[in-house]
Amino acid sequence: MTSAQFDFAPLLPAGLPAPAAKWTGLAKYSFVGGNNDPAEVPVDGLIEAVNAVLKREGKTLATYGLASGPQGYRPLREFLTGKLKRDAGIDCVADDILIVSGSLQALDLVNQSLLAHGDTVVIEQDTYQGSLNRLIRLGVNVVGIPLDDRGMRMDALAEALADLERRRITPKYIYTIPTVQNPTGTIMPEGRRAELLKLSQQYGVPIFEDDCYADLIWDGKRPPALYAMSNNGGVIHIGSFSKSIAPALRVGFIVAPWQMLSRMLALKTDAGSGALEQMVLAEYCAPHFTSHVPKLTRGLRAKLDTLMEALNEQFGTAAEFEDPKGGIFLWVKLPDNVDTLKLYQSALAAGVAINPGPEWSTDKAYARSRLRLCFASPSHEQIREGVAVLADVCRREFGVPARSANVEKRTRT
Repeated sequence: MTSAQFDFAPLLPAGLPAPAAKWTGLAKYSFVGGNNDPAEVPVDGLIEAVNAVLKREGKTLATYGLASGPQGYRPLREFLTGKLKRDAGIDCVADDILIVSGSLQALDLVNQSLLAHGDTVVIEQDTYQGSLNRLIRLGVNVVGIPLDDRGMRMDALAEALADLERRRITPKYIYTIPTVQNPTGTIMPEGRRAELLKLSQQYGVPIFEDDCYADLIWDGKRPPALYAMSNNGGVIHIGSFSKSIAPALRVGFIVAPWQMLSRMLALKTDAGSGALEQMVLAEYCAPHFTSHVPKLTRGLRAKLDTLMEALNEQFGTAAEFEDPKGGIFLWVKLPDNVDTLKLYQSALAAGVAINPGPEWSTDKAYARSRLRLCFASPSHEQIREGVAVLADVCRREFGVPARSANVEKRTRT
């Protein structure tokens, strides 16, 4: 005799996310996720780092915090102080940094510290899906600000902040990805960053700066971080090693004034992020980071070129996009009659995974015909084949591109 299966459903609280689907593997042609180029993971260097640091400090794994304290492995935080000063102009010390389990934990800690149901935040209209989904689940009111080829538009931000002030609403923060914006790939210039900081101070709204893609710039040159330019401590800065070394290591960091860092540290209930990952990164990055990243970005730039060539070949002028200044994704506009949420389903059935635009935007109608394609993980051959299959599916479902589209190709300079 078999007993009935216990039913947990009546015990689940309201407001939980929809249940996760069972993992069925990656699509044959996967253009989704923040994955990186498998060929560029520095495996040999990481093996050497593992061996060296375990021989030297392996016994410290017996202690939570590795005797470095709850903020994370001190040699990694000390590496970050030099890196952030060199690359982003941030002048901080190790005690200004909290190591976290990837930038997603950073998002959660900032939100848990600052947000309650019914609060308001200001974000870029097109933005990271992970950030947007978290705000929706928290019941937060989201005000989206349009972007142009230089990132968040300051005229639109000023108008939105003034409108909120008239309604006696003070947003909890302004969320921005100013350096290699996700999904548009833009970089906010220094002058516009200064405008953003001025508006932040004028309206008393802090800035939440997500700098997770900032290492992946083709020419290696970037404006200073907003955190570096701020003179009143009103910026929280987060970053990650996911895009520069390997996503599966799950190591990110937060830089913030102690007033906020101490609050986030009190909410970090995992007894510390993975110590071995931190130790290995510190050991590897100190001698190799500055030579590894340019090699990585050269490979990514080559894959982007392959993707843009394939889109030009298969879609012609039906696919509109700007050449991003770095990163691992391309934001593509298709003709207005294309619904990328429907295209996503049909393409997946044909073995091609894409990110439909509405999932990455506060304006679902605006993003209806847009999609995000991540080009880092698939090979050059997979990129070409996958785009060809996507074009066939799109033509079958929406008549786009027309069969003569490959004759009308854009000219690039």
